[in-house]
Amino acid sequence: MFGALLRFFRERAGMTQDSLGAYVKYSKSQVAMVERGERSPKGQFVEIADDVLSAQGALLAASVNLRASRFPAWFEEYAEEEAKAVAIYMYANHVISGLLQTEDYARAIFGAHCPPLEDDEIEARVTARLERQHVLRRKPAPVVGFVLEEVTLTRPLGGRQALKGQLENLLEVGRRRNVEIQVMPHKRQVHAGLNGPMILLDTAERNQLAYVEGPSGGYFIHEHPELGNLFARYGILRAQALGTDESAKLVQEVAQAL
Repeated sequence: MFGALLRFFRERAGMTQDSLGAYVKYSKSQVAMVERGERSPKGQFVEIADDVLSAQGALLAASVNLRASRFPAWFEEYAEEEAKAVAIYMYANHVISGLLQTEDYARAIFGAHCPPLEDDEIEARVTARLERQHVLRRKPAPVVGFVLEEVTLTRPLGGRQALKGQLENLLEVGRRRNVEIQVMPHKRQVHAGLNGPMILLDTAERNQLAYVEGPSGGYFIHEHPELGNLFARYGILRAQALGTDESAKLVQEVAQAL
């Protein structure tokens, strides 16, 4: 709401994002992020913008209860469903799943974002990712399963020590009774997940839901036959992957070699 109001007053004043940015010491892209609700205005942004846009206190009033979301706008609905789901199943092929990430590993991922994120945004996203992991310890505990590509165990995001700490965290989380972690080995000659990563949920209402992410955001799949196909695909992935004991042994071997 604040971002939409800011854009309204900026356009009414005939000012571009560039020119407003010159007043508030923001780049054009940073002003655009505030208008889209993706970034919280910092410092004297609100006071200066209210003055130069002749908003007559409207922006000041709108900012009183302004709260930046913990997540990108396109991820919020999924995060709400995940927090209350009775079962969560994830297949990851590039990086270790967010619910399993350590702070250093998550910070390395967000630090590699393109285009680059601001430092405060990186920290906000890291904090939000770690807070999401409370679902693993929630009572009643959800059933949670992961299938990770073997390459995610060896890609040194954040450096050797960050990866070692991440692998040790996998072993620790994998000991929880409600969590199963499986690894899909390189040597498999058939693979049911070549279409990419996915997340499957059994919601609090006992409905099935799938969530798929792309480079620019994510979307839900809740209609058959697509939904049924994804659940079937995940079942085949689990059968093709190493068992939990074999997977833990592989993770331990990779960690010890670092």
